[in-house]
Amino acid sequence: MKRLLGSLVCAAALLAAMASRPGTAQGRRPNVLFLFTDDQRADALGALGNPAVKTPNLDTLVRRGFVFRNAYCLGANMGAVCTPSRNMLLSGRAYFRWNGPLAPGEGANLPNTFRSAGYETYHHGKRGNSATLIQAQFEHNRYLQNDQAERLSGEPGQEIADAAVEFLKTRRQDRPFCMYLAFANPHDPKAAAPKYLQQYDESRIPLPRNYLPQHPFDNGEMTVRDEQLAPWPRTESEIRRHLRDYYAVMTALDGHIGRVLAALGERGEEQNTIVVYSSDHGLALGSHGLMGKQNLYEAGMKPPLVFAGPGIRSGGSPALAYLLDIYPTLCDLTNVIGPELIDGKSLAPVIRGTAPAVRDRIFLAYRDVQRAVRDARWKLIRYPQVNKTQLFDLETDPDELRDLSADSTAKPHLERLTVDLRRLQEHYGDDAPLTVAQPRDPKWTPPGSGR
Repeated sequence: MKRLLGSLVCAAALLAAMASRPGTAQGRRPNVLFLFTDDQRADALGALGNPAVKTPNLDTLVRRGFVFRNAYCLGANMGAVCTPSRNMLLSGRAYFRWNGPLAPGEGANLPNTFRSAGYETYHHGKRGNSATLIQAQFEHNRYLQNDQAERLSGEPGQEIADAAVEFLKTRRQDRPFCMYLAFANPHDPKAAAPKYLQQYDESRIPLPRNYLPQHPFDNGEMTVRDEQLAPWPRTESEIRRHLRDYYAVMTALDGHIGRVLAALGERGEEQNTIVVYSSDHGLALGSHGLMGKQNLYEAGMKPPLVFAGPGIRSGGSPALAYLLDIYPTLCDLTNVIGPELIDGKSLAPVIRGTAPAVRDRIFLAYRDVQRAVRDARWKLIRYPQVNKTQLFDLETDPDELRDLSADSTAKPHLERLTVDLRRLQEHYGDDAPLTVAQPRDPKWTPPGSGR
């Protein structure tokens, strides 16, 4: 009897402790709603410092959530950066670890970890350039009927939002859910209905502070698909047109995401749901004379990253983060046992305020033509095919406008970061050379220029 009473006391204490842990409601693990966009720059939200774009629903999420201002896609081994980005996101592993160009479906990943923990897992997203083998492991796995048709519909995000709202309204609530909504927007073609376009005066849209008509040298990927979306040289009017369409799509998408968030409230789930908002990478859209994400500048590799919900304080941090950190972070925030042997690290200590950062360096890579490393202040980008290096002081030059690689006073930072870059290459298993024997001429002439 004493042993029985003792066991009951211990069980009661354990239940009480579980109920009091951050991120739980009466011992039940919180739901997860992961909103993931396609081709979204880190500054393409009003509340993240861009008053030109109208995103009221997401702005509300940002204001009540915790923002990582220096989140990165690690990079890509192909021009379709979204494919390796999604595979890294859902597996927590850098693409150098994979056997082949795409991540395999076996091993620990976000859907099978949460499903094993008793979650009802749900995915709905675009068909192309996604992590199909991992996404197949969601309990409910759906795709857009037609990616291109959805992007041209004028109502970006509606198809996924309609299905998500229906799922939230009709599902049984005996299990927590983990929903991963992988929208196909604001990826081109950027088409929004007139009611969204009319909210923007193209002539008044500011250009990126680092706008250039043309990139100053050959970065190894000057004519990839994305770079052919605007003629060379880029003109101010052309970039403003692209930005107008891009922002209008974001406004439309914001409205449909708002419907999903409202459905949470209507079902009484808002207070027990962790919401994550991010994207697969950034997009140049005129920055540095580029259009796409096949570059390692801040505009190309930085998406927004926001966490909101129970146990998550409002605020933000400059802590360095990867998208592949989201998976272990969600495990930490939901008290789900996650995998150990992955590259991702939990950002929960930063969110909880118990640590200022979990990384002191970020390594970036694009095919075999670009490598980069940054610390809290300095960033080095190496272009081995043209024997070119750039060095930026991001504290005084966040838009990467002033290359300090030839500045003698910055030489110690150049040398230190070069050593860091080699060390991180070794850590991730990247064997691409940083120098080639016969580099190309860095000068580049646009196709059809006749020069």
